[in-house]
Amino acid sequence: MINNVVLVGRLTKDVELRYTPANQAVATFTLAVNRAFKNANGEREADFINVVIWRQAAENLANWAKKGALLGVTGRIQTRNYENAQGQRVYVTEVVADNFQMLESRSAREGGQQGGGYTPSQSQPTNSNFGGNQPSQTQSSPATPDFGRDSDPFSGGTPMNLSDDDLPF
Repeated sequence: MINNVVLVGRLTKDVELRYTPANQAVATFTLAVNRAFKNANGEREADFINVVIWRQAAENLANWAKKGALLGVTGRIQTRNYENAQGQRVYVTEVVADNFQMLESRSAREGGQQGGGYTPSQSQPTNSNFGGNQPSQTQSSPATPDFGRDSDPFSGGTPMNLSDDDLPF
């Protein structure tokens, strides 16, 4: 049987960390996961999925991830039931996470930066040469390569002059 779950979403609130009587860490959280399609109004809806993670991973998640953090989670779906104080049977379906990955830096999330890539500061030149010895030159950007299905990457170039002695086999 296969029971694998892979989710990417944002935390709806800070992770709730608790400890069992046997001193095992358990964290619960809700992940907002966007649906792949838009509704009739053109808006994207989200599913709010309850997730549980155990032991050291639970402590790490509670220490590092805060509300709004973009997370990747792998695990499995689990169902359980219990009887509440009113005597009613309550059924719960949740994801039991085996692993998580923070998918953006905290500074990117808090600063509103997208992608989390490197952005040079104003004091650093943006046209620096990495060799250090060569004077900077202005280069015209080459035409964008055509990676289409029908394009031939070997056309238009000069043919290579190879003999049988040049081949290693």
